[in-house]
Amino acid sequence: MSEILKLGIVNKNNLPINEVNEIQVIANQGIVGDRHFSEFNDPYNQISIIESENIDYYNIKYGLSIPYVNFRRNVITKGVRLNELVGKKFLVGNVELEGIDLCRPCKHLAETLNQDNIIKEFLRRGGLRCQILSSSIIKIGDKIKTNLL
Repeated sequence: MSEILKLGIVNKNNLPINEVNEIQVIANQGIVGDRHFSEFNDPYNQISIIESENIDYYNIKYGLSIPYVNFRRNVITKGVRLNELVGKKFLVGNVELEGIDLCRPCKHLAETLNQDNIIKEFLRRGGLRCQILSSSIIKIGDKIKTNLL
């Protein structure tokens, strides 16, 4: 079963991500308390999600133990293939999201993690940017339902 493994937010750019147990999301605005929260928010900046399996693969391949939240995504999942959700609506707990675009790794992430190979390794594994379609709370352990009609 697909679920939420970790959650993280930060209120200012370039600071370490804070791991939290739950986040409050507001439709079309973002995550309350996060650096990208805005009353008129671009769907590309509302919430970002990454698969724990991709981080595990990277850590194993390079003999590292970089924590999930250090990859600077808000939601870390287990058991779901996020690349398949671009253009689709799905539920995370009680929150409806729509996959907007793949998250591409950036130079800032490579520098923050001090890993030159991040951009290459996470080109199609960097997660998913989503628009928030309904307001609620997302918690660790919430289930992900991808087969919405």
